[in-house]
Amino acid sequence: MHQRLMFGMLVYAGVIALIVARILFLAAFGDHAGRKVGITALIPERGDIVDRDGQPLARTIDAWTIGMHPNKVIGDKLDIARALARLMPERDAATYHAMLRSGRNFFYLRRRAPPELVQAVNALGEPGLSLDREPDRLYPQTSLAAHVIGYTDVDGRGNAGIERAFDERLSDPATRSEPLTLSISSRLQQALEHELLAAMTEFSAIGAAGIVMDIHTGEVLAMTSLPQLNPNAAGQGSEEARFNRATLGIYELGSTYKPFTVAMAMDSGVIKSLGQIYHCPNQLQVAGRTINDTHPFGRSCTVAEIMKESSNIGTAQIAAQIGSSRQREFLDKMGFLSPIAIELKERGRTLNPGKNWNQIETMTVGYGHGIAVTPLHLATGYATLFNGGIYRPPTLIKVDRTHPVSAGRRVFSEDTSYKMRSLLRLVVTHGTGRKADAPGYRVGGKTGSAEKYHNRSLMVTSFAGVFPMDEPRYVIVAMLDEPKATAKTYGFRTAGWNVAPVISRTVSRIAPMLEVRPDKKREANLAEVLPFVNATER
Repeated sequence: MHQRLMFGMLVYAGVIALIVARILFLAAFGDHAGRKVGITALIPERGDIVDRDGQPLARTIDAWTIGMHPNKVIGDKLDIARALARLMPERDAATYHAMLRSGRNFFYLRRRAPPELVQAVNALGEPGLSLDREPDRLYPQTSLAAHVIGYTDVDGRGNAGIERAFDERLSDPATRSEPLTLSISSRLQQALEHELLAAMTEFSAIGAAGIVMDIHTGEVLAMTSLPQLNPNAAGQGSEEARFNRATLGIYELGSTYKPFTVAMAMDSGVIKSLGQIYHCPNQLQVAGRTINDTHPFGRSCTVAEIMKESSNIGTAQIAAQIGSSRQREFLDKMGFLSPIAIELKERGRTLNPGKNWNQIETMTVGYGHGIAVTPLHLATGYATLFNGGIYRPPTLIKVDRTHPVSAGRRVFSEDTSYKMRSLLRLVVTHGTGRKADAPGYRVGGKTGSAEKYHNRSLMVTSFAGVFPMDEPRYVIVAMLDEPKATAKTYGFRTAGWNVAPVISRTVSRIAPMLEVRPDKKREANLAEVLPFVNATER
């Protein structure tokens, strides 16, 4: 009796073990509507992406999938085809009818199906139509930072942005349980996008880009590209909307490059004082080419005045003194001769004179023509110039103990970095960048307007700025692609009229979020530059 009881218990235990083993096998390798699922629902199919404050930017949810099993259909196939065409008009009734008669085992009809459609299909009462759940990627902030976050395809693989760059990290069972924390701040991002979109609309531009960066850590706090893109329906967006202007688009820098030329000259010993004199005629003839100024001096001018009035003629002469060899060396240290060093795969290849880098190319590069880089290159360059002279690659991952600040490399001396503060503050208080000023926040920076290579009648306008300029902490760059003149700008379409106001409004909104308090008693030391500016032109 005892032996029979023990035998029965062993048989019972064996049956239970087989059932458990079968459940585990199905959990690990079971086929659900033709797709493999994970071994445990406790680990998400794909890791979340959050902003620096923990706000969700991308997460995985259960979504409805509508499928068809033609071999299991029991109703009238023509009637079912007509019903499906009415509910899902992306295919006509003839196509649905052909699918029902194909003899195949399975078709996907709609993935990411809305609940109302699922309910309508279910109401048909056809067992050959399947309604299943599968993981789906959701972007709860819709278009916010879409070009940074990117998107996935219908099979859950990263196709762009962070989703593509960190596809393995986000899908690996060993790491996907922990969210990926970006350096982006949703609050700053919203403010930047709002102001740029308003300007893009007002000036009928075809696109725009903007960046806010911490100059000491290299963290990108906000980065946008317009037109807007909804990653929840990325496939429905235009090619123009999917293009990331901030990291993939390359543009001539225009006059935003001039501070780099002056800083190079300071570090090279070419400029010994901001009061150093240059001859600034109305036109400059070099190697059969004519260099003009928007605000010609027609007299001798100082370095401070060259920067204040954005003189091409003065800057070209400074660049010629630096020479092409030293110019290239500085550009290489700043990362301007290579694709931008950022985590994204979408990175544009820069353009420069290459082997034809002679004197005239050196002079035109000196004022931002003949060299094309991305807006993120420009932002990183200004961070380098004003953080004490150290180049640090930009990052979209939040800096913490697991992702420390890069040691970087020295490009400019600390003394040069300091002297540039008052010079670029002068541009905003007395020069071409007046409309970029944000009261109390001590914005410094430079306007830039450049014609497009393929059509010189079209223009790209930009502003690169830093605040607060008495103690620099943040870079802000804004760009408009092909802005048009308006009655409000009196027919002008240059940066001082259309993109500089974007800087003013954006800084006024984001500075309090960054704990930068307005203080009209604090200021960069303008006494270092004002004595070298003609008193009648201040």
